[in-house]
Amino acid sequence: MLDGFRKRIGLAMAGKSPWGGGSNNGDDDGGSDGDSGGGASNGKGSKGGSKGNGPRNPWLPPGAGDSDGPRRSANIEDIFKNRGPEGPRRKGGGGGPRGPNFRFPQRPGGKSWFPVALVAIVGVGLLATSMHLIGPQEQAVVKTLGNYTRTLESGLQFSAPFPFETVDVEDVEGVRDIRIPGSDQQVKLILTGDQNLVDLSYIVRWNIKDLADFKFRLVAPEETVNEAAEAAMRAAIAEKDLDETFSGQGRAAIELDVRERMQRSLDSYRAGIRVLGVEIEKADPPAQVVDAFRDVQVAEQNADAARNQAQGYAQQVLAQAQGEAEAFDKVYEQYRLAPDVTRQRLYYETMERVLSETDKTIVEAEGVTPYLPLPEIRRRAQQASPATTVTAPEGQ
Repeated sequence: MLDGFRKRIGLAMAGKSPWGGGSNNGDDDGGSDGDSGGGASNGKGSKGGSKGNGPRNPWLPPGAGDSDGPRRSANIEDIFKNRGPEGPRRKGGGGGPRGPNFRFPQRPGGKSWFPVALVAIVGVGLLATSMHLIGPQEQAVVKTLGNYTRTLESGLQFSAPFPFETVDVEDVEGVRDIRIPGSDQQVKLILTGDQNLVDLSYIVRWNIKDLADFKFRLVAPEETVNEAAEAAMRAAIAEKDLDETFSGQGRAAIELDVRERMQRSLDSYRAGIRVLGVEIEKADPPAQVVDAFRDVQVAEQNADAARNQAQGYAQQVLAQAQGEAEAFDKVYEQYRLAPDVTRQRLYYETMERVLSETDKTIVEAEGVTPYLPLPEIRRRAQQASPATTVTAPEGQ
């Protein structure tokens, strides 16, 4: 290698090109050039000067520059045949680990395997970009030179190779969700129908209904779903009172209303999205008035308890009055049948009910000895002095 560099430097200093292409007159200068460039290998300076007009092309294989005839330029096979990992090989040099005369394998006819390998690589690439295995929950859109042409269903599908047709596979059955607001620290205040504010947090679940519309009608699908959900939720809450947003039945009605509003809105956009459901996670008053709101809730609960108690007492009194009225109706029916007997029976029943609750005994008949109310006397004596014992007179 150093010998070759030294010879080229000498030629450059002499004004000659180290690659040949000088004069073709075979004079003494040419002969001397031939001696300096090619004589190192064969010792025939004059002959080398007359044939090569300069040193041999280093990219040609050894012996290619020694034959008679005009010089030729090196082709791609000559360069690879005469080049090792360290640089161009010289005749008799080391040539690296592959040896000095390394060549690509050749076919039986003497031709190179390089075109065959190139065709095989291109064929495998075309086949790989033409076959598509689409999963059971997936679909794919096909674009021909950038324009949408068709939709591929699940299974093994074929298309034109890249770059004529490109295939974009998407999961259409998988459930996707969006949380509004994005984090628990954020606050989403919505105005209710009775001019109150409520802090709402909810989740929207959706999937793809039409893949072509989803891919080519929307620029940002998730942002579209987010905006549609917020608009539908604000419209639904604006028609409800604050108490309805906190109750379980009110929440269920709101969730159904929001889902229907979102689906109508997205269908009008031809978004290709199916809204699966809306779930309200949190419905609280604003943090600034949460204490006052709790006091109001306690007062409302107490009012509800008092109202329920009053309603229970009213129902009890009403039931008693209705029972007495039914009893009176039955007595009146008997009175119409036998007025005297019924009147006397009512008198006896009334006197029995009144006198059973008092200690006095009233006797109206003549010749009846009055009854000494010993129980009453004993009761009064016990109230006056618990230690005093009352003894009845003899003969009583």
